Amino acid sequence: MSTFEYLMRVKREKGAGYLLLLDPDRLDRKTLAEDVRCLGANGVDAILVGSSFLLSNDFDQVVGQIKKEAKMPVIIFPGGIYQISPKADAILFLSLLSGRNPEFLIGQQVKAAPILRDCGLESISTGYLLVESGRPTTAEYISDTRPLPRSKPEIAEAHALAAQYLGMKLLYLDAGSGAEHSIPEEIIQAVADSVSLPIIVGGGIRQPEIARQKVLAGSSFVVIGTAAEQNNDPVLLKEFAQAIHVKKI
Repeated sequence: MSTFEYLMRVKREKGAGYLLLLDPDRLDRKTLAEDVRCLGANGVDAILVGSSFLLSNDFDQVVGQIKKEAKMPVIIFPGGIYQISPKADAILFLSLLSGRNPEFLIGQQVKAAPILRDCGLESISTGYLLVESGRPTTAEYISDTRPLPRSKPEIAEAHALAAQYLGMKLLYLDAGSGAEHSIPEEIIQAVADSVSLPIIVGGGIRQPEIARQKVLAGSSFVVIGTAAEQNNDPVLLKEFAQAIHVKKI
């Protein structure tokens, strides 16, 4: 079974998937193995690894450590071509459709394509939409793009349709790491009503009840990052799982 097929099965069987984002710069290497095992024991369906900007230079080693302990897929969420490792199960092949910087629309992708072919890493074509979060984020700064306005669902809807017509497999709505505000439910609902693509939503989701709101609005997968980093509590991890794994009526 491919990683993409696994994700679709999770969505089908659990209502929505629970993705945990690990930033290599913020990981404690001494407790990493124990931390990863804790994720698997508390309902996390897959692990995302990556960052918009990295200071550490041991990305491949970190991915290998995570994969060694993980009982679920390890998927790279890349900030650039330097975040590629054959030790992962798959990579989100992102195109920053919300911006107009050609380097992140297609430039990085062209540079990465031969590397991905040679290492045999499963690539999941993903339309990436950065949405205004109330404060500047690293993704916004590094990509030199403006996020979509959070008060204009119709703009996000049009971008999502473009991703679907371009043949992408997933859509990622992101407020960015450390976002002040998460993606509005109005945007998620508008996008979910307009496209058939599975929708990943991340950024600024700090409480389980907020995660559940994203699922009820139409999210197929919810990404938790900063909330877990700041409070690596098994009880909180499990509460997020219970909030996300809810069948939509």
